[in-house]
Amino acid sequence: MLKKWSSRPYVLWSIIFIVVPLVMIIGYSITIKDPITGKLVLSLENFNRFLSPIFIRVFIDSIILAMASTILCLIIGFPVALVLSSMKKSNQNFFLFLLIVPMWMNFLLRTYALRLILGNNGLINKFLTVINFPNIQLLYNELAIMIGMVYNFLPFMILPIYTVLVKIDPLLLDAARDLGADNRRVFTKVILPLSFPGVIAGITMVFMPAMSSFVIPSLLGGNKINLIGNIIEEQFVRMGNWHFGSAVSIILILFILLSMGVMNRYDQQEGENIIW
Repeated sequence: MLKKWSSRPYVLWSIIFIVVPLVMIIGYSITIKDPITGKLVLSLENFNRFLSPIFIRVFIDSIILAMASTILCLIIGFPVALVLSSMKKSNQNFFLFLLIVPMWMNFLLRTYALRLILGNNGLINKFLTVINFPNIQLLYNELAIMIGMVYNFLPFMILPIYTVLVKIDPLLLDAARDLGADNRRVFTKVILPLSFPGVIAGITMVFMPAMSSFVIPSLLGGNKINLIGNIIEEQFVRMGNWHFGSAVSIILILFILLSMGVMNRYDQQEGENIIW
């Protein structure tokens, strides 16, 4: 009985701040204003509009940038998590603290700071000037957006992988070595398969915000490169077209849910392979 009553505040919170907004977005997405009467009428025009080549191109660009950023986070994050998990406990806590401290700073401030670093008069180009190397354009392009995403979302890749790796029993590694496995085979046959739950969690936690981000493309892309998050923000804030903005949001939600379903299924298959 106590458990039932204790869950009610959470259920109420979920209904007010999750279910109701979602129902509103769905309602806006399948309606348009009649140009004559001004009344709302059911229509799939918002979804049909999204199928135009312009928005499809933006959606594909968003997927490519999000995937590239996620892959880079994985390439950088997995070795970092592996090194962290092999450290002494005291050293682990110290380096984890260094990893988490930047996340205490506001997301917007971190992105503005990165903008100053990547700018034409930023630290990187000033260093290149000192060594007589030509300045390079690091801002207002896809590279800047990708750097911003990796910088902001990398901890979300490292922490889940680290959490899984640190729980691997060292006796398993010793047993593999006793059976004749070298370090490469220990990694590929023991560590890597056991780390898949953390990898899947990290990919999910990075890909979702990278796919829907609009602050990073706006600040580091200079509004020259529009991603799907920018389209949604523009429709809601600037254009005032909540109907089309809601339709794009629903499409993005469905795509993310589909991606999560595929990743979860892959995770389950890997788990079965490990068991067998």
